[in-house]
Amino acid sequence: MATQGVKVNRLFPQRVAVCDQPSYARRMTTSLASLTASERGVLDTIDQSAMLQQVETWARINSGSGNLAGLAQTAQLLADAFAALPGEARLIDPTQVEAVRTDGSVDAIQRGQHLVVTVRPEAPLRLLLTGHMDTVFPADSAFQSLTWLEPGVLNGPGVADMKGGIAVMLAALKAVEASPLAASIGYDVMINSDEEVGSGSSAALIAQLANGKAAALTYEPALPDGTLAGERGGSGNFSIIVTGRSAHAGRNPQDGRNALVAAADLAVRLKALTRDGLSVNPARIDGGSANNVVPDHAILRVNFRPQSLAMQAFADEELKRLCDTIAHEHDLSVHTHGSFGRPPKPIDPGAQKLFGLVKDCGAALGLEIGWRGTGGVCDGNNIAACGVPVVDTMGVRGGAIHSADEFLITDSLAERARLSALTIMRLAEKRGL
Repeated sequence: MATQGVKVNRLFPQRVAVCDQPSYARRMTTSLASLTASERGVLDTIDQSAMLQQVETWARINSGSGNLAGLAQTAQLLADAFAALPGEARLIDPTQVEAVRTDGSVDAIQRGQHLVVTVRPEAPLRLLLTGHMDTVFPADSAFQSLTWLEPGVLNGPGVADMKGGIAVMLAALKAVEASPLAASIGYDVMINSDEEVGSGSSAALIAQLANGKAAALTYEPALPDGTLAGERGGSGNFSIIVTGRSAHAGRNPQDGRNALVAAADLAVRLKALTRDGLSVNPARIDGGSANNVVPDHAILRVNFRPQSLAMQAFADEELKRLCDTIAHEHDLSVHTHGSFGRPPKPIDPGAQKLFGLVKDCGAALGLEIGWRGTGGVCDGNNIAACGVPVVDTMGVRGGAIHSADEFLITDSLAERARLSALTIMRLAEKRGL
């Protein structure tokens, strides 16, 4: 159902919140009274047309997580854009990550470089701002172009998730640099190349940069109506290699050890772990052989979604126990490869304070800021696990991400940049949370 100040496209229910401009303008005029003259001057420097041009340029380059050439081109464009900040921009080589192939071999995977920008590391207040340059759309995806769905609504790969968010981050930081408070704020920007595939090659970098930070902002897209993601569950991805013994299915099947049956048995037992606070999804089994051969090889792929650290520990223990049980009962070997790469992200007291500050800044700009829990995961999970308060949906308003219907509400570019800039300035005024 549509709410005041929001339009809903009935063909695309997610496409919400092309603002009722007169209503928004009235709220903005009323709220601006709570801004100082300095804050108003800083926010007035934000140029939405320039931001939109950046998004269009960046989104026209395919930067799927596996497209190393596209990622390299995007990384260089971003490095050039962030050179407008008074700090050091550098491209960081990815940490090696591994993947289990369908034959059970473990191979290294190549990832793109990550962009890090460091500004005033000696400042008394240090912040972390993160984003990602990769998208879920591979180099051969049919979804490569930009389309105006209606005035103010742009469809294209990564326009919301998160090339629009990167434009918001940069515009906010450029505005803050025009503030008298700039000298008291130091920050690191990290834009990684592998967020959409779990940040395996950037997780250590995130943890390193999070160290000592007072707060963090991440630029995943907000929901179309501006709602932010609050608490998040965690995620663990595992590939379980089952190795049995082959035999002739008719002559001597008793001499074989059926890896496919063992993997299926394990999948059923893992699924039975699903309960309140934990979702388990056995997603795929690779393996098998000819019909007359007892298969000696199978790989089970499974995803866990724990809602708490306690439930994550339970899932980890049960996974090890069940793998040992299957190995014993089926008389074969079971090897587990993977980890809980995204720990659960609760709303702790520090995060509550940061959300409250963002809400207050939104009110000063005529924006109603709310948040709710989500089952999705992102780099905000990793940052929170380092003990740093984080709001991880400071990006644009948009929707239908990870699909060919992905859209950006373009008015939210300047809107969200103002929100970020004001949040950072008020963090500086308060000297943190």
